[in-house]
Amino acid sequence: MYDLHTHTILSDGDLLPTELVRRAAVLGYKTLAVTDHADASNLAHLVEAVSEVRDSAQCYGVDLLVGVELTHVPPSRIPGLAREAKRRGADIVVVHGETVVEPVAPGTNRAACTCEYVDVLGHPGLISVEDALEAADHGIALEITSRAGHNRTNGHVVRVAREAGCLLTVDSDTHAPSDLMSKESRWAVALGAGLTEAESREILSLDVKQLLHM
Repeated sequence: MYDLHTHTILSDGDLLPTELVRRAAVLGYKTLAVTDHADASNLAHLVEAVSEVRDSAQCYGVDLLVGVELTHVPPSRIPGLAREAKRRGADIVVVHGETVVEPVAPGTNRAACTCEYVDVLGHPGLISVEDALEAADHGIALEITSRAGHNRTNGHVVRVAREAGCLLTVDSDTHAPSDLMSKESRWAVALGAGLTEAESREILSLDVKQLLHM
């Protein structure tokens, strides 16, 4: 199992990175991305701090991906910050998409979907087909999320992704221990979003390294 969108006490989560990794390992996760909320003020610190627990993650049998979630960043700043995150060693860059439950700046989805340094557009809300086509062209995955509120538009995201030929991921946007999904929960979220059983099997067994061009 994988999860490409989680948070720790380095932003607004409840757990230390190592505790998050341990809890994920017990549930059977093999790949976990720590993607705390980032802007220009803390991006460098997050990449450096999470990198320090790679060895601990390996001890628990988890491939830790060092990442950030660019959050409420002005759309014009997204390309530069995403590039800077990768320059500093981030494995994955998530962008906090235009969820319907937060005042995300219009144009955020487009900026993310056209940026070569972005890997995942988190909870993209009522994303347009045009933006999804850009995501498909740039190899950027759209997220199906289990997070309350953000998950209201999962069905729309699936429909648009099908039309545009986008990659999809199923992530938790974990903030607290109870947010981490079991294997059964991931399956339920995928099917509940409107994916077929065949689509769900394919997406839930995503080759993360291929997605991230690692």
